[in-house]
Order: sequence, then C-alpha cells, then structure tokens
Amino acid sequence: MTATDDRGEPRRRPESWSTRLWGARFIVVAAAGVLLAFVLAGVLTTVQACIGFVVVMVAALIPGRDYDQPGAPRLLAQSDKLRAAEPLLVSVLAGLPDPVIALDRAGTVLALNERAGAILPTLRRNEPVFLTLRMPDVVAAIRRASATGEVQRVELFERVPLDRWMDVIVMPISRGGAGETSAPNLLLVTFHDLTPLRRVEEMRADFVANASHELRTPLAALSGFIETLQGSARDDAAARARFLAIMQTQATRMARLIDDLLSLSRIELSEHVRPQHPVDLVPIVRQVADGLETLARDRRTAINIEAPAEPLIVRGDRDELIRLFENLIENALKYGGSGKQVDIGFARAAGAEGAPEVGVAVRDYGPGIAPEHLPRLTERFYRVDVAESRAQGGTGLGLALVKHILNRHRGRLDIESKPGAGATFTVRLPAAPADSRP
Repeated sequence: MTATDDRGEPRRRPESWSTRLWGARFIVVAAAGVLLAFVLAGVLTTVQACIGFVVVMVAALIPGRDYDQPGAPRLLAQSDKLRAAEPLLVSVLAGLPDPVIALDRAGTVLALNERAGAILPTLRRNEPVFLTLRMPDVVAAIRRASATGEVQRVELFERVPLDRWMDVIVMPISRGGAGETSAPNLLLVTFHDLTPLRRVEEMRADFVANASHELRTPLAALSGFIETLQGSARDDAAARARFLAIMQTQATRMARLIDDLLSLSRIELSEHVRPQHPVDLVPIVRQVADGLETLARDRRTAINIEAPAEPLIVRGDRDELIRLFENLIENALKYGGSGKQVDIGFARAAGAEGAPEVGVAVRDYGPGIAPEHLPRLTERFYRVDVAESRAQGGTGLGLALVKHILNRHRGRLDIESKPGAGATFTVRLPAAPADSRP
C-alpha cells in the first residue's frame, strides 16, 4: 500500500545524504577546480581553500526541492532551507582568516564572521546587503554573480580612515544537480586584504627615493675626504685628524638617517593595524626624560614634568610611543634654546566626537616657528632651517615618524607656535576603557 500525505497524494521517501552528494557531484568538482586555481594564483592558502571546500560541500548538501509525486515538483522556500543551515554556516565562516559574508540569492545576509563585521559594521544578519553596503563595485559584482552564476572579482581602494586595498571575490554556489535550476543558492563574498603587499611596494619605492636623495650629501663628503687623505694630506697629521673627525660625524649622520628610514618604513607597513595593548603614558614619558637627561644637562635646560597621580591608559605599542616622545622631547631640547626649560604636561579631554582622549603637551621656550612652516613640519625631510638641523644631527624624519605613529594609534598632533614665544607640540590619543590595565 502506498503511503500518502494529508492531501491524499503519494509521499516521497526522504532523500538520503549519499543521493544528494551524488546529485551535487558536478558543483563539488567545479568548486574544487576553482579553489585549486585560487591556491595556485596565490589568492588563497591551502587551509583557506580546504575550509572553502567544506562550505561548498555543506551548501551542496542542502536540499533544493521536494517532490510530492513524480512529475509534480514542489519548490521549497530557498531562504528557509539556507537558514536551517545557518548554525553550521556561521561556525565555518568564523574559522576563516579573511572577512567573509554569506548571502542568499536575494542578497540577504545569512551570516558573516567577526572580521567582516569589523570592516563593515553596518551589515546585519537577515537584512538586505544592498541597503547597507556602501561599495558600489562590490554591489555590482554581487548582482552579476547572482544573475550569471560566475565568480566575480573586484579590487577596492579606500582612503578613510587610512589607505586600504582589498581584493573582493564573489563566489556563487549552486547545487547544480540534474534537472535543477542553475541559479546560485548561496553567494560567498570574501575580502582579501592587499594592504601589506601594496605598502611593501610603496615602502620600497619611497625608501629608494629618500635614501638616494638624503644619502648623497654625506657620501659625497666622505668620498672627498678619503681622496684628500689618499693624496695631498697623506702625511699631514693635523689635517688627517680633522678630516677623520668630520668623516665620523658624517658616518654617524648616515647611520641615523638609515635607522629613521627603516623605522618609518616599518611603521607605515603596519599603519592600518591599530595596537591593542593597554599602556600607561606617564612612566613612558618619565623614562624618555631620564634617557635625555645628559642632553638636557649639556644644553643647560631643565625638563619639568607635571604628571597626574592616576595612570593615563591608552591602547598602543610601547616601543613606538617611546620613539614618539623621544623625538618630541629631543627636538624641544635641541631647538628650544639653551639655558631655558622644557615643560611636559598631561591632560584628559573629550575628542571631536565626545570620546575621551589623553593629551601630552611638550613645550619649549625657544625662538618659535613661523606660521608658514607649521603645516609642513611633519613632511619627510622638511626643515625650517636646513643648516641648523644638520648641525644638530637631525635627519628631517623625526616629526614624520611622529605623524605615522599617531596615525597607527588613531591619534593626532597639534602644533602651536609664534616667533619668539616658543612652541607647543601636543599629542592626543584615544583613552582606553576604564577597566584596562597595562
């Protein structure tokens, strides 16, 4: 006797998992080929490809139709079936190293991992992606993938809040079994961060340009003194001693310049990654001031620190913050004028959007800086007085380092100065949550 449902129609036996897998064999093989191509092209690692293959397998095993009787197919609600697999889909996406969004055929967000939520905070599950995604090229790629069933790939470049390059891959996944529609059941949108690679390319070009420009002068001086010592001054002891001292100064300047260039390149390479370790600014500034005590004594300058009793916690990289305050305090000692003082103060304030922030002000009482120079002080190799800067051993990269360190920490630098009234450099950093401890 044939079993019937509540409508008196023949009831079909449930489809087994082995039957579903056999019906989806074509899409599984195609997905394996696509993922292998991505691995060979360097877009995905082997681990990422394996995880992606698991996602394809899961999507392929989701039933696409139900049949009440032969020749009378009944379409199930596709979104309902996909949502039934959401827990597994969410778990798989959470293990992927790149930001990934899973969409149904209509463009509704079924799942997204934490990394995708970090770069696209406006996305919400069970909401249409087209209403919240502010990336026209990606939206167009999603529509094309849904309509054609072909993999789409676009490259993004964003300038806010920092320069970032993204390679976006939209992969449609369909059961593709015999007699079934070829329209995709699932769309996987993967964001691959190309920023480190692009920053390495820019870093290499900038390093070569800056090094060739700034190293030319000390190298020319060293070459000239060496030729003189090999020629007319070969037996002149006094000239030899004087030239060797100058050569030592030029070699030290070259070493400082190369060190600053390498430090600047390293910071720029990771500038898009914000540090997360809580650190206290007060002991950092005290440590830097103690390390510059010899320079302050030579310049007959006193360093006055007015620090609060409570800690001032920010999220940052301790070594980079030490380098930041070394540059600011050392500049104040070198260019602030001998026989005076350098004041360092701390303060809490509210930022432009009301978020709490911490300010550290370094003030000198030197000759000050003319207004036309202030906007360009953080440019590489920009100097107010080239001769004075080189005489003080400066490389022209100190404030550029400060700017890029603050960019990485999502902070800013305020400069106030008037000719004859000294200068104040104020570092402003977002305050860490109250429960943070270094």
